[in-house]
Amino acid sequence: MNIENTQSQMRKGILEFCILSIIRRGESYPSDIVEETRTAGLHLLEGTLYPLLTRLKTSGMLTYRWVESNSGPPRKYFALTKEGESFYKELETTWLELSNAVSILTKPADPGISKNI
Repeated sequence: MNIENTQSQMRKGILEFCILSIIRRGESYPSDIVEETRTAGLHLLEGTLYPLLTRLKTSGMLTYRWVESNSGPPRKYFALTKEGESFYKELETTWLELSNAVSILTKPADPGISKNI
């Protein structure tokens, strides 16, 4: 079994939720999203982020606006739409349920409890 593939699939499964969480706090520039995920230990490449942002924008979850930059071309800042906010809340509920279940299932067994199998 390939551990790297399993780890990659686990990360991909939560990536959308993490990106929406960052954008939900306020308009976000893609390189800032990449930096924030890296700081948190989730190594996200811009080549992964841009297609995801485009898909979320196309599906109505995000909107963007162009902002002039003093140090180069205009920057595209992303924000959640009302539909995106509703979608985020559903993902948040799912994450909390999954996180709780995984915590319960992965905690060490109580040595005083025998398990009949």
